Amino acid sequence: MSAFNDTSKVTAAFFLQAGIAFGVSFLGLLGGVLFLPLDMWQRLFLAMTVLFLVTSSFTLAKVIRDQQEATTVRVRLDEARMEKLIAEHNPFNSAA
Repeated sequence: MSAFNDTSKVTAAFFLQAGIAFGVSFLGLLGGVLFLPLDMWQRLFLAMTVLFLVTSSFTLAKVIRDQQEATTVRVRLDEARMEKLIAEHNPFNSAA
């Protein structure tokens, strides 16, 4: 399997579907917070919880993506090439 033959590319339709699903669920949650018969401090607590949940979800998704990306063959080859270049570099050798 080649590192350049990546079949996990996200299509525009899947990206749109994910964006719409996120928007609808987020608006539904905000609507629930606004229209539930709650006191103001309860609404603010739920709103703060929603904010932290959404931001931590994005952070978790990014961490998982970065971890998977770091294990790809292409990244490991690039790291090996860079280590080889650094090992071969002699700062005291002037080739000018």
